[in-house]
Amino acid sequence: MTEAEMFVFLDLTLQMGHTVQGRLEDYWMKMEQLHTPFYGQTMACARYCHILRFLHVTDNNRNGVDRTDDRLWKIRDLFEIIRTNFSKFYNPSEHLAADEVIVKFKGRIVFKQYILKKHATFQHQNVQTM
Repeated sequence: MTEAEMFVFLDLTLQMGHTVQGRLEDYWMKMEQLHTPFYGQTMACARYCHILRFLHVTDNNRNGVDRTDDRLWKIRDLFEIIRTNFSKFYNPSEHLAADEVIVKFKGRIVFKQYILKKHATFQHQNVQTM
C-alpha cells in the first residue's frame, strides 16, 4: 500500500459521510439510477474492502492506555492528527448554521437519544382510516 492509496482510502471514507448508502457495496453500484462514478473511478470496491479489512492503526499491547474510559482508543492517535489538521484549515465564520436531521436507527449505540418535542420521532404513529 502506498501513501497516495491511503489518502484515497481516507478520502473515500470521508466522502461516504456525505452520500449515505445502505450497504458499503452500494457506493460502487453500476445501476444507472443509483450510480455514483466518483467511487468507481477513484478505487475498486474490492481494493477498498481489502484495505478496510486489514487496516490497523494502533498497537493493541500498548501500555498506559485505559480502554474502559476511551471508546476511541484504537483510533485516538489518528483521530487527533485529523482533528488538529482540520482545525488548521477550517475557520467557521460567525454566520454558521447547523441543521439537525433525525434518521431512523434501530441499532445499539451509546449516544442515541429520544427527543420528545422533535417533529420526526422514532415512534410509529397509529393512523386510523374511516
